[in-house]
Amino acid sequence: MKKAIFLLLPFAGLLWVPLYNRHDPVLFGFPFFYWYQFAWVPVTSALIWMAWKMDRQS
Repeated sequence: MKKAIFLLLPFAGLLWVPLYNRHDPVLFGFPFFYWYQFAWVPVTSALIWMAWKMDRQS
């Protein structure tokens, strides 16, 4: 059941649009709206890997 928390984090973080629906701060010329979403790609990959590792141990 703990591994489900790892998989719900990206879902909740990207579903709550008012959290990241703004322009500032800008990173490398990208508004916050875009780089926040791009940042979730490696974070989601790491969370899926952690859930997979926990599943293999149980």
